[in-house]
This record gives sequence, C-alpha cells and structure tokens, in this order.
Amino acid sequence: MAIEVRAATSYPDVKTMLGPKRPDATVCWCLSYRIPSSENNQLRSTDRGERVKTLVKQKPPPGVLAYDDGEVVGWAGVHPRSDTTFARNRKIPHLDDLDVWSVWCIRVRPGHRGKGLSHALLEGAVAFARDHGAPAVEGYPVDNRGEKVDLTMAYVGTRTLFEKAGFEKASDTDSVLNGFPRVLMRLDLR
Repeated sequence: MAIEVRAATSYPDVKTMLGPKRPDATVCWCLSYRIPSSENNQLRSTDRGERVKTLVKQKPPPGVLAYDDGEVVGWAGVHPRSDTTFARNRKIPHLDDLDVWSVWCIRVRPGHRGKGLSHALLEGAVAFARDHGAPAVEGYPVDNRGEKVDLTMAYVGTRTLFEKAGFEKASDTDSVLNGFPRVLMRLDLR
C-alpha cells in the first residue's frame, strides 16, 4: 500500500469522498463545521456540492485527501479554527488566542478501512497545517475508552487515534457524540 496524503484541490476526488450517491440528496459534504450554521442549514441538494467546489478552489483548500496508488481513499477536514464553527462553538472551549487549526472530520472509504488510513490522514492533516504556518492543531475526538464507536459517528476520531499522532488532551468539553464525551486534543507545532 503506497499511501500519499495531499491537499484537497481536486473537486472530483472530494466529491468521491463526501458527495452523495444521488446528486440531489442533501448530505453533510463536511460542511457542518466548516461554514456558518445558518448557511449550512439553507443549502440543499446540489447547492452543497457547489459550495464545496468553491472551498476546494480557496487557498488553503478545506482539507486533505489520501490516495492509495492513485485512487482516492480518504479525507480529513482541516483548516484554521477561525474559519470554522469551532470559532464560536460554546461546547468546545478555547484554550487561548493562538491561531490554531482544527481537524474535525476523518473519513475512509468502505473497502479501505482497517489499514491505518485514519492515522495517515491525521498525520497528513498535521503536515498540511504545519506547511501553512499553523502554530498548533486541535482535534475534538470522542473519548470512547476502547468501546466501539458507530461508524456514522466515528468521523471525529478517537482520543487514542490523536494520542498516537502525538496530540495531548488539553481539556474536557461539554460536547457528547454517540454517547461518548468529546475531548479537546492539541498538538503544538512550535
């Protein structure tokens, strides 16, 4: 397996990872934490994909993609926290005024899971943030204490995943996902 993680600048590949099977379906497209809630709630159907298309063209793009021998197999949403809903989230605390980046979604395509791609995506997201001058990266995974996490809710990652990438628990949060508390994990890049 030759995994390469790079900036999400290919809309067709982002669409493969995040888009619906039916073009008119309203699915997340990884916009829930990336754009203001009011805008997110208003976007329907193909408008969501069009919004992602504009984000992919921005500098920096909204995340990274993992490729296995040229085939897109994974996605991680990563961007400056100030450009996400985490900038205003009342359940996820701000530790300080550092211009940190947030990793909010890690997704691996069915058929490619169980091969360590989440680890590669998180490492790639950190490298991407570092290359763009991030002083630190935060994630808000569930602290599942080894219990199974429903795949539809596993997109935030687990505390163990972040710990293996060198992150440390910086704070508890008031957020709960799938019955598990979320924790604020941080990796200092300075």
